[in-house]
Amino acid sequence: MSAAARVLVVDDSPTMRGLITAVLRSDPEVDVVGQAGDALEARAAIKALNPDVVTLDIEMPNMNGLDFLEKIMTLRPMPVIMVSTMTHRGADATLAALEIGAFDCVGKPSPGEPHPFGDLAEKVKAAARSQRQYVKPTASRTPPPAVADFRVGRKIVAVGSSTGGVEALINVLQKFPANCPPTVITQHMPPSFTRSFAERLNRLCAPVVEEATDGARLEIGKIYLAPGGDRHLRVANASAPHCRLAEGGPVNGHRPSVDVLFDSVAELAGRNAVGVILTGMGRDGAAGLLKMRHAGARTIGQNEKTCVVYGMPRVAFELGAVEQQFPLNAIGEEILKVTAARKEGSE
Repeated sequence: MSAAARVLVVDDSPTMRGLITAVLRSDPEVDVVGQAGDALEARAAIKALNPDVVTLDIEMPNMNGLDFLEKIMTLRPMPVIMVSTMTHRGADATLAALEIGAFDCVGKPSPGEPHPFGDLAEKVKAAARSQRQYVKPTASRTPPPAVADFRVGRKIVAVGSSTGGVEALINVLQKFPANCPPTVITQHMPPSFTRSFAERLNRLCAPVVEEATDGARLEIGKIYLAPGGDRHLRVANASAPHCRLAEGGPVNGHRPSVDVLFDSVAELAGRNAVGVILTGMGRDGAAGLLKMRHAGARTIGQNEKTCVVYGMPRVAFELGAVEQQFPLNAIGEEILKVTAARKEGSE
């Protein structure tokens, strides 16, 4: 049996520290080795306790979580899971933290929530197992120029991602020209965060990026991000493809689910589609990507070396769903290569 993941809990609220500690200690594979109420205490605790993982509150006195995360990633890179309020402001700060190099994020529970921090222990264990070399991401903050000679074909692109997906999606989508193929994305993310993430991607990328709405037509030059919450993103209507936000229970523990999106793309577009599975915990998307490949779609997986968590891409690869694996920096170009029009009237 592997050693328990050693965690330091950092939050200015004694009540929140106690709740996080209780949730984590309910898992025998997690060991809470200490707590800290602010960045100064946390810095001393990291030196003294050498934890595998830190959970870090964003809003703290003396030094906020973002500033402290910057110092951690510069001086002692390690897995950090951000704990954020489920507000627009909290979402913006959390997305910035993920770009700085945080491993993942969780939302603070609302009063009376029956299962607060339900997946935190799993995220902590995944973070402790991660072999990722923690370095500060270098994503550009300005959209790249359009690819002058890119002529879009008829294919739809479907992308699924989870832990590490914020950084990965920025990397991939910044390679897209303004006239990119219609692209639909399911990224596992708390409900209030996806609109902020879509807005952030829209600022950083050449195409238009928006949170998907029910009935939105798939258009060249547009990227649609599944909203977090209680519905799945599907695509529908082969004659006029559009987004459909559908009711339904969680699939693979997720709503929206990558499998649900990929299944719908396999049925709608068949060989006129490209499926891409990026970094993430678990297996969501693997079976759907296999359906896409069986339907004739091109399928791409992120390779192990560049994944924050080689979970979803590993399962997809082992199932035979992935046609070819690529390092993260090559995936954007590969998508354009397989979606470009070869000649007038081609796919």
